[in-house]
Amino acid sequence: MNKKALFVSILMLSVVMIFASVSGVVAEVDKYGNVHTDISEADFLAEGFELGDMLLITMGEESVQAPFVTTYGDVDRGNPLVRLSGGHVAMALNYANFAKTYSLEVGAPVSYELVEKGAYLEELEIRNLVRTDVREDYASDAIFANFREVTLGEIAPKTLYRSSHPSIDDPRAPYASTLMEKAGIKTVINLSDSNEELSEFLSYSNYYASIKDSGNMINLNMGVDLLSDEFATKLKKGLMFMIEKEPPYLVHCVEGKDRAGMTVAILGALMGATVDEIYADYVASYENYYNVEKGTKAYDAVENIIKGIFKSINNGNEVTDDNVGLIAIRYLMEKAGMSYPQILALQAALR
Repeated sequence: MNKKALFVSILMLSVVMIFASVSGVVAEVDKYGNVHTDISEADFLAEGFELGDMLLITMGEESVQAPFVTTYGDVDRGNPLVRLSGGHVAMALNYANFAKTYSLEVGAPVSYELVEKGAYLEELEIRNLVRTDVREDYASDAIFANFREVTLGEIAPKTLYRSSHPSIDDPRAPYASTLMEKAGIKTVINLSDSNEELSEFLSYSNYYASIKDSGNMINLNMGVDLLSDEFATKLKKGLMFMIEKEPPYLVHCVEGKDRAGMTVAILGALMGATVDEIYADYVASYENYYNVEKGTKAYDAVENIIKGIFKSINNGNEVTDDNVGLIAIRYLMEKAGMSYPQILALQAALR
């Protein structure tokens, strides 16, 4: 390449870096508060945006910076992100509701502008979590299905289990269904589906459907923001259902790592688990799905998610073995609205 051509190429790249922008409107707000725009993936990428770029999102008179990433876990809890979804550009808050936070509705204008090329790329590479949907790539059925018994603190053996969804159109579901049947699950706390949504999935597992038919399943259709009133209210409903029903209990969402992970973390804290045990159980799902290894930056990044959640529950204060149980009790009483006798009944059910 001669000097003139090289100069033109550099000049053109500089123009892209300075002026890359695209505009559209909000096309959909999903049940988790993630905002999907009418901006197509093709138009977005044609502007020169690449994974790891830092963008400025402008929504009316409000603006926020966010990285362009692949998935929610690429940013810390509560942070904004831009990703591609269903052929269009979407934006979200990790473990929070983007639409409510920024008061966005369908039809609202939104634009993206490049702030800095590749500014988030190093962090994205640290968090680059990759998984497959092939059973043979995993060491066991349980790891593939993210199915496991929970024995945190004083939770009795063979009482509480957590899992990915046992009854959806997903390659992990048949394994989760078989494992829940082997465990003799009697009661299911389904965090992810509404009654209407679940009705479409019941054909994938006869055992799961039999629990639903016997009245021993509750469908909570929860979001992912543990600090929201909606999450707390629905969590109380699920835990009260657990008190009334017989173990073994299964708590699941879709992947069994986020909503299920937070729910089990609260239960573990309530039952006297140490913070290290609680955090390790949360990260175990990422070890199962993504082979995240302890001692790596990726492991630390995932662990910081649950650490940050507990710290937020504790009004930003440090969480220790001495206070984590009290933090869980305070959350269930003050945020979720459970009475102390109800909490004692929950503890008794898990013991």
